[in-house]
Amino acid sequence: MEADRYFLTAEQAAAALGVTKATLYAYTSRGLLRSEPAPGRPRERRYSREDMERLRERKEIRRDPAQATARGLHWGQPVLESGITLIHEGGLYYRGHDAIQFAQTASLEQTAGLLWAAEPSEAEGLFQRESAHAPRGLPHLRAGDPLSLLQASLPLAAAADRRSHHLRPAAVRQTGARILNMLTRIAAHCDRQGPAHSVLQIGWAPRCPAAADAIRAALVLSADHELNVSAFVARCAASAQASPYDVVAAALATLKGSLHGGATERVAALLAEVQTPRRATAVLASRLRRGERIPGFGHPLYPRGDPRAALLLRLAEASGNRAEWRLVRSLRSAGARLLDDLPNLDFGLVALARAYRLPEPAPLLLFALGRTVGWIAHAIEQYADGHLIRPRARYTGPVPYAPLHAESPLFQRR
Repeated sequence: MEADRYFLTAEQAAAALGVTKATLYAYTSRGLLRSEPAPGRPRERRYSREDMERLRERKEIRRDPAQATARGLHWGQPVLESGITLIHEGGLYYRGHDAIQFAQTASLEQTAGLLWAAEPSEAEGLFQRESAHAPRGLPHLRAGDPLSLLQASLPLAAAADRRSHHLRPAAVRQTGARILNMLTRIAAHCDRQGPAHSVLQIGWAPRCPAAADAIRAALVLSADHELNVSAFVARCAASAQASPYDVVAAALATLKGSLHGGATERVAALLAEVQTPRRATAVLASRLRRGERIPGFGHPLYPRGDPRAALLLRLAEASGNRAEWRLVRSLRSAGARLLDDLPNLDFGLVALARAYRLPEPAPLLLFALGRTVGWIAHAIEQYADGHLIRPRARYTGPVPYAPLHAESPLFQRR
């Protein structure tokens, strides 16, 4: 029996862990490793590749804690405790709620109430207050740089907000609501009051009321994703007691990086290159020949497919925009055939925006506005923790040239 992407044979699992089959069976009986009957071979069992990798990482931590900690910064072991979001067995959960089901009905404001741990009575009034004051004279968003305007508005609004450094949880929730309201209105070029998805629909697609529900789901699905790089930066800023405005500004600066927020732009460029459904396979094959990484497909935390993308693609199909849906569907199919991967959130956001004819910056702005809720949630947790995030670096530079004491480890190494 050959191993697939998700399972290993007993021989392969034991070899990967460096243990005997008897030890492998012991791991299974203790609940450390999942197994199931192999299809078509009921007397043989196959073992979860994900569980095997987790066990191997645990063994490495015991053998070399320092090296394992360093690897933990690259899709490795957890490095911070959080009660906000769980990613488990292909599912996404916001404080115990299935995020995919939640996104089918909830607004971004309701998501904020949940992730910010607000009591129901408090959550109802959070977004009824005034927004932060957007600086006057801000230019229009440019297609190639949709986040700079949002980022620039934050320190100016903070300077006018006398409550910006009030860091108790209830105060941070109120500040977060003011920030989100302000950023939404800037992104939409619309001063209307109402839920974020309604404001964005009026500003982006005034002739398409159906776009509001799709925008709503996209915002909720983008709200948080555990300890990604921008969330980690947000927590670092919050650990230094930076204001919520500065927390969001720092996270936005990180999101502007090409390896984070830039993913949606690369997906949009890929769809623009494909142009017609018939070209999808040829374009992907050409990129593979050139050794290029294909954006929009696969996610290390979702080996069986990103459930956020699956919902967004269903909404894109429901738009009724048949021409765009045929293009998206053809690219999705070509990716499945050539890459053996399914679309991720970036692909879903771009597909949704094209299907509802939203402005070019919409995918990244949807992500940024939704994720603002998550950044504030992480800030609230970090403020409550009260500790400065300060990891140590393993020095790899030249040995100091100053005289060393004989008992110094550096001296002994030399």
